[in-house]
Amino acid sequence: MIGIVGIVVIFVMVFGGYLAAGGKMGIILKSLPFEMTMIGGAAVGAFLISNDMPAVKHTVKDIGKVFKGPKWKMDDYKDLLCLLFELLRLARQNAVAVEEHIEAPDESAVFAKYPKILADKEAVALICDTMRSASMNYDDPHQVEEVLEKRIESKLHHSMHSSHALQTIADGLPALGIVAAVLGVIKTMASIDQPPEVLGKLIGGALVGTFLGVFLAYGLVGPFASKVKAVIEEDANFYRLIREVLVANLHNHSTNICIEVGRQNTPEHFRPSFSDLEDALKSTKQEAA
Repeated sequence: MIGIVGIVVIFVMVFGGYLAAGGKMGIILKSLPFEMTMIGGAAVGAFLISNDMPAVKHTVKDIGKVFKGPKWKMDDYKDLLCLLFELLRLARQNAVAVEEHIEAPDESAVFAKYPKILADKEAVALICDTMRSASMNYDDPHQVEEVLEKRIESKLHHSMHSSHALQTIADGLPALGIVAAVLGVIKTMASIDQPPEVLGKLIGGALVGTFLGVFLAYGLVGPFASKVKAVIEEDANFYRLIREVLVANLHNHSTNICIEVGRQNTPEHFRPSFSDLEDALKSTKQEAA
């Protein structure tokens, strides 16, 4: 929602200020289709040249993050802590019983309680792979922490590609605007024998290209790239929380302490209060009983 508000504010302030200063939209509206075709078309073409098809699809999909915001909300972090609590408690009570859940999470009654987490393959794989490794005595906390950190950073690096692609387009748009403006000047020079009022409109139309390139770069595409990056970094905290809880478990802390470590490492604006989490964990215990 805030993304839409931001776009509205940009357009109202820029064009509202222009009109308030006595500007006329006629020359902009007349030139806009042609300038947008040249600048937008060139930007799309450059985007396709510099990316493969999976990256193109990934970037187009990630544009939705500007309006949707982070995937994981406060309730999701609470659900994750409850899921980890159930799995760790079960693993300590009966190491064999937990295997059916980490070997086939799609068929697990524990994972089934948290469908949003179950639908995220990376989160499920991170939990199951780490717990499976621990069951095979690969339980050096420092080694596991390093492996998980590298895995999370690798995913973050891959996810950032869409932000980098958008930023690259934003960096190129002002230059593409100049290209469109130069073409407009060439068109104007071909009509140099026309009266000043005609030449003025032609020059104004050419300058629309420069304006459009800069406006798109710094008013829309650049902020889109920044927002996508911020959302991706925000969502990465969800996977880091998994790492913190599972590494704490390898240090042989009690299950409750492991979950509290996770709660403390939850981003502040998503962190459930101690009492709220305690109530959720009590409900989980009662359901398991």
